[in-house]
Amino acid sequence: MKIRHPALIRAVGVAGAFLVRRLVGTTRFHFRYADPSVDPAVARITGRRFIYAFFHDVMLFPAYYWNWPEMHILISDHADGEMITQVVRRLGFGVVRGSTTRGGARAVRAMTETIREGHLCFTPDGPRGPRHRVHPGLVYVASRLGLPIVGAGMAFERPWRAKSWDRFAVPKPFRAAACVVPEPVEVPPDADRELLEAFRLEVERRMRQATLEAEEWVLRLTA
Repeated sequence: MKIRHPALIRAVGVAGAFLVRRLVGTTRFHFRYADPSVDPAVARITGRRFIYAFFHDVMLFPAYYWNWPEMHILISDHADGEMITQVVRRLGFGVVRGSTTRGGARAVRAMTETIREGHLCFTPDGPRGPRHRVHPGLVYVASRLGLPIVGAGMAFERPWRAKSWDRFAVPKPFRAAACVVPEPVEVPPDADRELLEAFRLEVERRMRQATLEAEEWVLRLTA
């Protein structure tokens, strides 16, 4: 059943943000960057801008750890997007409503009209999958805006998993989490459809490999 009443949606946003802070806040976070300059904490100092990408099932990781005002997350404008918007705004993110599922044109419009500084955040396999498959809109947006893609792999230690298309991960209290970030990918501004597909596959390959490394790392941390 979908919630449509504005007051109920706001209440869900307040409750959701509270639960994320209390639950995910007990997590022990570990990071490994192939290029330390893409660390958001470093980018805040240098002023460099990136598109940060992470898979839909682990979004509670960056929702807690990267929730800074200069992080603007793209949320689909489908019916359920407003509830997610209410949560992430209360966590500290900026929000851009749009869609990359049809080539990214609407998302590019929304971002270029709204975002003049700071970073962009994507769940490139959202909002409905397939799981861990990067949609073309991510590389399209990166090409048109001229921003490097930082595709992170993230994992929680033996999380609870929802029976949803993405097997959404909910961390257990006081467990470990790991994030592996490969080198950023820069998509040429004049990339045609064939080249965009090649870059899409490369971003997907790096994100999947980083996810496997994060999953293996988090298990070693607790062995």
